[in-house]
Amino acid sequence: MSQQDKAVSIISHLRERGYQAYLAGGCVRDFLLGKSPQDYDIATDARPEAIREFFPKTMAVGTQFGVILVILEGEAFEVATFRHDGPYLDGRRPSHVRFASMQEDISRRDFTINGMMYDPVADQLIDLVGGREDLGRRLVRAIGDPRQRFEEDRLRMVRAVRFAANLGFTIEEATFRAIQDQAPTITQISWERIGEEITRILTEGGARRGFELLDATLLLRILLPEIAAMKGVKQSPDFHPEGDVFIHTLLTLGHLSQPTESLAYGCLLHDVAKPVCVQREGRRVTFYGHTEKGAEMAVEILKRLKRSRAVWERVAYLVKNHLRHTQAPKMRLSTLKRFLGDAGIEELLELTRIDVLSANGDLQYYHFCKQKMAELRDEEIHPEPLLRGRDLIDMGFAPGPLFQKMLKEIEEAQLEGEIQTKEQAMAWLTRKHKK
Repeated sequence: MSQQDKAVSIISHLRERGYQAYLAGGCVRDFLLGKSPQDYDIATDARPEAIREFFPKTMAVGTQFGVILVILEGEAFEVATFRHDGPYLDGRRPSHVRFASMQEDISRRDFTINGMMYDPVADQLIDLVGGREDLGRRLVRAIGDPRQRFEEDRLRMVRAVRFAANLGFTIEEATFRAIQDQAPTITQISWERIGEEITRILTEGGARRGFELLDATLLLRILLPEIAAMKGVKQSPDFHPEGDVFIHTLLTLGHLSQPTESLAYGCLLHDVAKPVCVQREGRRVTFYGHTEKGAEMAVEILKRLKRSRAVWERVAYLVKNHLRHTQAPKMRLSTLKRFLGDAGIEELLELTRIDVLSANGDLQYYHFCKQKMAELRDEEIHPEPLLRGRDLIDMGFAPGPLFQKMLKEIEEAQLEGEIQTKEQAMAWLTRKHKK
């Protein structure tokens, strides 16, 4: 069965036992937009204990909120009991909930485009909040009073931006004003949740639009003040005819298409240190050291956003090295091979391509690196070592600090093409380090 068929079978199972059950939330929105839903959520008036009784394999993930996961043929479906939420005291969770009617359940949801339900048995849309009309008008509108919705869960302010960016929609005026007014409260919620939303804005489509909206709603200066600081930082027009650092960064985000998380953050943060490194030498504007400083700042920001170590280490590499390709034509062959053999080189070159396309468009160094990668076979860029430590011992060298230096010298000569065999390496090393 398809994912959709499994969701419908769960609904049918509940209906056969006399309960209401509908598809709810984002999957209904995606259906109406002609998109394939990523998840199928189900809303019902069946209580959690009944749901667990009806299905052989379930998991309680939020029983106090009426949420049960039903596992069907290896796939998990969230089945939530209609509920009404009590007061929100922490900007994230209700102090208590009570099970309620479908109408009350819909009224507590975030945005009208996410507040519709669909009956797949009767093929009927249930829209009590004008969600279908807002889809047609391409609007993200809070259900009811937007200030109350955002007081209930501060993350909804960032989610409004994500939906608008990803769908190419506009945020409805009252909803937009409420975000501006309440933007300073966004940090009342965990940075982990904020980081997840920022990452989705960057990777799920519409990243440039998303950051334009984060700026317009005043969220950017609170969540990522380092990015807001780019505004008004002028650059040399010969390299950056497009404008200041903020404009350039937005342009790079506009080139993203289904990026990895690390590439997306690399584009966002590659010039993050320019505001703190800017210097003016007459009519020239320079940013000496911004790659090294930027790598440090990127790590700090990504730690704040609770991203993984693997992500912030890769992003730091991208930021630190995003201009290194301009030196490639001058590199010794061994240095070039090491550079092109870096584990992150493909992602780095993609960042450099996007960076240049967002500036003066001169791709000569990018093309040089891609051409050299095509010319050099993988075994030339990543050759097997000709000698190892055991070989040095067999040659009579005593283990010690010099070993690493000797192996490095052999690798260098190998990458330069001076030696190709183990015998040549041994003879070369003997000449260089006569015992």
